[in-house]
Amino acid sequence: MEKTAHIISHSHWDREWYLPFEKHRYYFIKLMNNLIEQFKKEGNNFKSFHLDGQTVLLEDYFAVHPENREIVKQLIEEKKLYIGPWYVLQDAFLTSSEANIRNLQIGLHDTKSYGHASKIGYFPDTFGIYGQAPQILKQAGIDTAAFGRGVKPTGFNNTVSDTPNFESPYSEMVWKAPDGSSVLGILFANWYSNGNEIPVDEEEAKTFWDKKLQDAEKYASTNQLLFMNGCDHQPLQKNIPQAIETAAELYPDYTFKHSSFDEYTEALKSSLPEKLQVIEGELRNQRTDGWSTLVNTASSRIYLKQWNNLCQTLLEKTAEPLAAMNLLAGGTYPREYIRFMWKSLMKNHPHDSICGCSVDEVHREMVTRFETVSQMGDVFVKEKAVELAEMIDTSETPEGGIPLVVINTTGWEKNDVITEVVDLDKVYFSEMHFEKIPVYLQEKETSNYKLIDDQGKTIEYQLDEPVIEFGYDLPDDKFRQPFFAKRSKLSFFADGIPSFGYKTYYLVPAEATVQQVEQKDLETQIDSIEMENEYVHLQFHEDGSYDLMHKESGESFHRLGIYEDTGDIGNEYMFKEAKGHAAITTKGMAAEFTFLERSTLRTVLEFTQTLSIPVSADDRLAIERNQLIWHKEREAGRSSELTTIKLHTVVTLAKGMKGPVFKLTIDNKASDHRLRVLFPTGLKTETHKADSIFEIVTRPNTPEIEWENPSFCHHQQRFSSLSDGQMGLTVATDGLQEYEILKEDGTIAVTVLRSSAELGDWGYFPTPEAQCLGIQTAEWQVLPHEKDVIQSQAFVDAYQFKVPLVVVEPSIHKGVWPKTHQFVQSEANGLAWSSMKVAEDRDDVMIRWFNPAEEKASLQASIKDYQSYKSTILEERTNQTEDLYEAEKYEIITLGFYK
Repeated sequence: MEKTAHIISHSHWDREWYLPFEKHRYYFIKLMNNLIEQFKKEGNNFKSFHLDGQTVLLEDYFAVHPENREIVKQLIEEKKLYIGPWYVLQDAFLTSSEANIRNLQIGLHDTKSYGHASKIGYFPDTFGIYGQAPQILKQAGIDTAAFGRGVKPTGFNNTVSDTPNFESPYSEMVWKAPDGSSVLGILFANWYSNGNEIPVDEEEAKTFWDKKLQDAEKYASTNQLLFMNGCDHQPLQKNIPQAIETAAELYPDYTFKHSSFDEYTEALKSSLPEKLQVIEGELRNQRTDGWSTLVNTASSRIYLKQWNNLCQTLLEKTAEPLAAMNLLAGGTYPREYIRFMWKSLMKNHPHDSICGCSVDEVHREMVTRFETVSQMGDVFVKEKAVELAEMIDTSETPEGGIPLVVINTTGWEKNDVITEVVDLDKVYFSEMHFEKIPVYLQEKETSNYKLIDDQGKTIEYQLDEPVIEFGYDLPDDKFRQPFFAKRSKLSFFADGIPSFGYKTYYLVPAEATVQQVEQKDLETQIDSIEMENEYVHLQFHEDGSYDLMHKESGESFHRLGIYEDTGDIGNEYMFKEAKGHAAITTKGMAAEFTFLERSTLRTVLEFTQTLSIPVSADDRLAIERNQLIWHKEREAGRSSELTTIKLHTVVTLAKGMKGPVFKLTIDNKASDHRLRVLFPTGLKTETHKADSIFEIVTRPNTPEIEWENPSFCHHQQRFSSLSDGQMGLTVATDGLQEYEILKEDGTIAVTVLRSSAELGDWGYFPTPEAQCLGIQTAEWQVLPHEKDVIQSQAFVDAYQFKVPLVVVEPSIHKGVWPKTHQFVQSEANGLAWSSMKVAEDRDDVMIRWFNPAEEKASLQASIKDYQSYKSTILEERTNQTEDLYEAEKYEIITLGFYK
């Protein structure tokens, strides 16, 4: 049978990596200009070019050459230049579920303005891929995925493994998601550079093709062979038409074709064998030796992951649903600004960016981008919250009272202790000379207050001593309005705030201060350091570890929270433990304890430990780095010189919390090391669960037999969890995305700091800032529960961690909405809520959940005066309308609502 060699010209373009963004952009502009000239010069002899699956590159180019927009648009319309479907080639595991969806939504939205999208799920260099990718692609109308990692026989560094036990004998396979959705998977078994720099010279071409054809045929299931003509930041091969002519003359039994993915996949599908290997779920290189899985990028520069989690949570869990609630209340939905915020954030999501595996200049620029997104999100949420609050009727506020609207932007009812600064009194500069205002406010007697809810019920609260502070308003219809205000921190337990809704409270004058929370004595003996609320009890030991009791069951977990430090002689991509040095832990090391707050509202405890550890790796590591010794082969140990690092831990247990929250502050003075916090559960189980992309995935505690790496770390989104079926322990985190299950006592080990000093790929690129010296922080919550994290629905608390209620102090006015309201009525029956937004191209409200369980689940949701329908991740309006929807096992389900 005659074979066809499909040659696809491309250049895999990391926007930033071993060079910072602007340096890479300089070379990308050269590539694009050469490409435009090539199409002009060669005409139909140069068939097409694949622009790496990401539309952001066009924005990068048009920022410099806007005059070429129409030329590029024409090339796309003529299917010579292929773009999309993504906005950026982001990392799959380190960006949130909704970020992965926005990446596809915004990429496809952008392709509409250019005329054509490449409908292939393109993951050329993604560092492993989540198991729900086939379902996401199928919902987007994409039935084929191409990827370079995650399935044997692909090896790291563009090499092919010849060991047995391939997951697939072919480079083509069926890739199936947990819900049963499947796509055709195309593995770059010889990497995405297997057709790079094809010779024109006959002798060179003969040598080239003899090897390349054999390599491709080794794994091809059909007579359609794929050759990727390009590589990382590869300049355009201008003589590819001539190179193809040479190949055709040398090999008359083959058809050589300058092709595209559209043409290649069409030919491939028509010639596939009846049976292909089925690959299920996550692609994480499970069947390799484990030395080059790149999972340790999850702990490289953890501060980036923390920034990203903050920004993602701000956009998808607060800004978008708040804006959607505004629309339902009668306001507007500024989708262009929301899309702009997402684009700004996603420029930090490419795999070499968010993974923390680039040079220092890249990651400095990323922090600036994160700060920018945070600023945009903060002002957006503030303004949208005020807009919503100004539509609420607060006219019944008692005289002299202060209304407070508490808004819940999540898909679950929320109970939380709120601490909010309130303005007890305020004088504008327009009312009094500004120099006199502070004295006036200081001398003016402060009222006594009581706090009441919307039903008039008195609520226990805490009001701190007021202070005088400057502030200003920015009205829509006049110049800025500066003022001084008498301000105080108000804390209270907000109970039963409805999902997608709000509740109004009032701080009102009273004859005497009432219902202030009871303060407890802060002094305590070291042998009686305890914390307790209605759900859990903690007993701390001298070394800072603690026993955690789940009150309902009476079961306890013991000696949680030991810190462990090991040497790290790896790089930004990979952890490698220093040779010959045992881990250093805080076990048995006395801690200094202080209670910061003890009241009926919350207890806050801090403790400090000083850990003496080696100052760095030993001198051998510098030699190994300079000689480009691969991490696997390194022999360096830890320095004999010691330094100390301070570990400062603050523990908070508030009313309503299902488990304590910890914040660790590290004064890191050491290099080349890793710090983890350990949770020895004592549970006997072969598997565990972890939060992933639209999935609470089950993973084995021990690796496959091919695995040689002593470390078996994993990615997580929000949490990891162990359960023996009777009891479970879940650790929810804030941007801590690497964990490992240790054999000892069923221990969950979460990485809180990793220090390295080189990029670690194809050369020696020093990255001293990856050592993360100085002050670093980490936050997590420990949740004991019965059964597992799904059956107990402990995942609700884990997902709610670090998603705040929004509090507004509105004016007193007539409004069209009642004091308490829920915009969306829903019964999700064990489903996990993911997002609430408005559609990309119309004013339909879109709400998404996913089913984390194997059993079907029912979903009932309604909005007054709106019709509902079942949609997809691309938000198409359908005729599938029900009173009660069913979510199949592991299904991602999106409902749309329209008037």
